[in-house]
Amino acid sequence: MLVIHKISELQSQLQREREQGHTIGLVPTMGALHDGHASLVKRSVSENDVTVVSIFLNPTQFNDKADLERYPRTLEADCRLLEQCGAQIAFAPSVEEIYPEPDTRTFSYPPTDSVMEGAMRPGHFNGVCQIVSKLFYYTNPDRAYFGEKDYQQIAVIKRMVADLGFKFSIVPCPVIREESGLAMSSRNTLLSAEEHTLAANIYRVLKESLTLDCSVQQTQDYVVRNINAIEGLKVQYFSIVDGDTLAEVSSWQDAESIVGCITVFCGSKPIRLIDHIRYK
Repeated sequence: MLVIHKISELQSQLQREREQGHTIGLVPTMGALHDGHASLVKRSVSENDVTVVSIFLNPTQFNDKADLERYPRTLEADCRLLEQCGAQIAFAPSVEEIYPEPDTRTFSYPPTDSVMEGAMRPGHFNGVCQIVSKLFYYTNPDRAYFGEKDYQQIAVIKRMVADLGFKFSIVPCPVIREESGLAMSSRNTLLSAEEHTLAANIYRVLKESLTLDCSVQQTQDYVVRNINAIEGLKVQYFSIVDGDTLAEVSSWQDAESIVGCITVFCGSKPIRLIDHIRYK
């Protein structure tokens, strides 16, 4: 596996691959890779001749400096995992390589990027669009792979792809969960054993809500009440939304696809965890 740090070297390598008629898959990551990432890489490897995995902790999508500073950095282990998964290229640039000067571009796709994470983390999705669009321009892949754990992020990226006129496919991939049901996340490494046990209750309560025969509002109230009742967990938001536009729904008949998206603070630090569940 090639480990590339320079944009020019990446583009030269990919040009050689295209000249041989090879298809290219892209898996954007921020590193601290786990089995969830591995599932994306393996999917790309199975569907493309060449898989590029970017490892870049993007500062422009963090509105909390402390969150950026404590985000895990495990490049050596990441590269070992990627090699085991069959990736051909790891692209691990420096911040200076990606942002030789400030990126002043702005992206706006309401309501998709203005609700939930967009409301709680001002500027987050603008930073996501900045880095993901750069990676798209660098690689011009045939397919790009994203995990559905970040459900809202995929919706925003689809809007951006349409806006910028990219012609390749965005491939959403299923959430990979720990045995307890907790959605795999790089942030899980920051949880203690006790906090891991606590965090598993998030998905447990979400699954329980699927069995309810009640209104949207009553379902929201059930999830928030039952998670907040567990000491060490605090719901930041739980929104039941149109699965395509992410606009909130008030009735189960309001949309063909309905998803519940949640963010919960876990532990004394606390660690911010996201998840979702599909109602229809």
